Parts: sequence; C-alpha cells; structure tokens
Amino acid sequence: MSDEIQVGATFHKKRVGKHIAMVEGPPPTAPERAKGRLPRITRYMALAIYYEDLIRQGHVYDYAEIATLGHVTRARVTQIMNLRLLAPSIQEQLLSLSRIISGRVEWSLRDFQTIALEQDWRKQQERWSSISRL
Repeated sequence: MSDEIQVGATFHKKRVGKHIAMVEGPPPTAPERAKGRLPRITRYMALAIYYEDLIRQGHVYDYAEIATLGHVTRARVTQIMNLRLLAPSIQEQLLSLSRIISGRVEWSLRDFQTIALEQDWRKQQERWSSISRL
C-alpha cells in the first residue's frame, strides 16, 4: 500500500498592481455580450444627454468646445443637442429602442430635427407617432 496523496487544483494568472500572481480557481469569464448593435439614433440621444451633463458640470464651456474635442462640426453638435428638445416620452422611447441584429433603422438624425424644433410636445408626439409606424 502506498502513502502517496494526490491533490488537484486549478490556477490562473491575475495581475496585481505591477505583478502577476497565480490565483487558485478557474479564470473569470467575461459576461456574454448582447447580440446586435444599438440604433444610431439611440446612441445620438445618449450622447446629447452626456454632452448636456458635461456642460452643466463645467467640464466644457459650450458646443464649440465639444465640437473641437469630438472632431466634428459645431453644426453636428447642435443637431445632436436638438434631441434634448424632444418630449421626454420620445427621448425615453429612443433610448429604449431594440438592438439591430441586421439591416438598418429607418430613422436618421435629420428626421428628428423638425420634430425637435416643434415647441408643443403634443405635436411632437403626433409627428413621432406618424414616423414610428413606418
């Protein structure tokens, strides 16, 4: 009879500061990435909210500074920021659009410029309803 004992363990490398350490256990797995991509109009809406927050917190001074930092024209920043003039219910709907698996969404930033410049939110909602049924 043998006095041998066998022990099994799994280790993986983990960066700790500047060093790499051996850590017991299986390596962590990355969370599964959602399939598809967000519609461009959804990304623009989120960007408008982010830009507004940057201005409010004083990180940037105005649209011109955002345009310079983002390597886009001031006109493009204004178009994106016009999305903040939409009724809150429309903004919410834009942010919650489903991911695109294939193909394209039929709306562009241009489609929302005339809607955003309408001051009455009820009229905005009517226009949005007419193009969202396409």
